[in-house]
Amino acid sequence: MQAEAAPIVRKVKDIEYRLLPGTARQTTDIVIERDGCVTVRPPARMTPEQVDETVLSRRHWIYRNLAEWRDLNATRVVREWVNGESFLYLGSAYRLLLVPEQDEPLKLKDGRFCLLRSVVEQDGKTAAQDAFRDFYIARGMSRLVQRVNHFAPRVGVQPGPLQVKELGFRWASSLPGGGLHFHWKCLMAPPKITDYIVVHELCHMHHRDHTDLFWNEVDKVMPDYRERKEWLRQRGAGMDL
Repeated sequence: MQAEAAPIVRKVKDIEYRLLPGTARQTTDIVIERDGCVTVRPPARMTPEQVDETVLSRRHWIYRNLAEWRDLNATRVVREWVNGESFLYLGSAYRLLLVPEQDEPLKLKDGRFCLLRSVVEQDGKTAAQDAFRDFYIARGMSRLVQRVNHFAPRVGVQPGPLQVKELGFRWASSLPGGGLHFHWKCLMAPPKITDYIVVHELCHMHHRDHTDLFWNEVDKVMPDYRERKEWLRQRGAGMDL
């Protein structure tokens, strides 16, 4: 399977954007990513200069959505590695308890996240974050496989292998060969939001871009997807370590 070409960074006036490889579609897809970057996927027939003109024509929409992104991310959570700090799992908050000993670095036990004190005291914040990531990845594989198997027949697709991993600022990705990647942070979200992310990626197996045809596919399987999508847009910044 051939990997997609890396995006090209371009700037037109005061708007910097990532130009993605073109597709067979007839319209240009402009997205504000979770990291605040602007990505643009145009029709394959368009030259970079023509894409610049399209970006300029949409600049007021881009300015408005970037301002909204900044407002939503102003309240990004900064967590401390102390007793009583709150961490999310499947949409519920669990308090942290630093423990002197246990057989794993991190356990969810008796309604608390129990983390070995030595992980924080000896190895610091990065090691503590790694323990949580490992927890989410381990729990996420079986759960996400089950949800993909539940929704795939409804979408009418047969997905390939699934991985739970670090995906930067994307919640998930659907690969050209049918594989699915999900960010470990999906396990912080309520189950109905995780289901939306699953359906979203499965529908990308029919339509690679966010066209009306794509959203129609999502709507067929999940008529209330707009509510779930909005929840993720507003609260996604809080799902972090």
